[in-house]
Amino acid sequence: MDYNTQREKLVLPEYGRHVQKMIEQVKAIPDREKRNEQIRAVIQVMGILNPQMRETADYKQKLWDHMQMIAGFDIDIDAPYPVPEPADLTSKPDPIPIQKQPVKAACYGRNIENMIDLIASREDDDAKTEMIRMLALYMRQQYLIWNKDSVADETIFADMERLSGGKLKVPEGMQLKAIASDATFTRPGIQMQNRTGGTNGFKKGKNRKKKKNIN
Repeated sequence: MDYNTQREKLVLPEYGRHVQKMIEQVKAIPDREKRNEQIRAVIQVMGILNPQMRETADYKQKLWDHMQMIAGFDIDIDAPYPVPEPADLTSKPDPIPIQKQPVKAACYGRNIENMIDLIASREDDDAKTEMIRMLALYMRQQYLIWNKDSVADETIFADMERLSGGKLKVPEGMQLKAIASDATFTRPGIQMQNRTGGTNGFKKGKNRKKKKNIN
């Protein structure tokens, strides 16, 4: 039996083993013109196997680059595009720096902390005052999601100044608009769980008894 584990490893599995074999056979053709003719046919097959690549920019060049990768960058043909450097196609992207400093307030999150720092760095003007007001409204909403109780404006303002390390000062006399009587704030994920039934829906369905018709 011929098992895949005993065969040569696929360079790009999305093209399959037949494409890899065809490229190896093209490499073995002694006539250069014949190699150029056959490799163009292989490129067409690769495009058919991956039609989604047509939606990307320079998809033809990507097909030729993939062919070079499968061929090990040592196929002697007249390609319409320059042969890419192996390091350019196999190099890993630069790591994204992660902030290791712990979040100061879990109910607000790191994004709000970053917005507070950004607003605090601005010069005092009407735009900054409006930014503080809008951010305070959003912080109040996030506060009420995790703390099902009313919260005073002064509490939100004090949190803003505390999270900024004293760099952000809320203008005197600022007030937030009142919360609508029918406003509800739900924790992330709970609303979706209720829509799909979740555990509560299963229990209700399980304990529901059928009513008998009494004539």
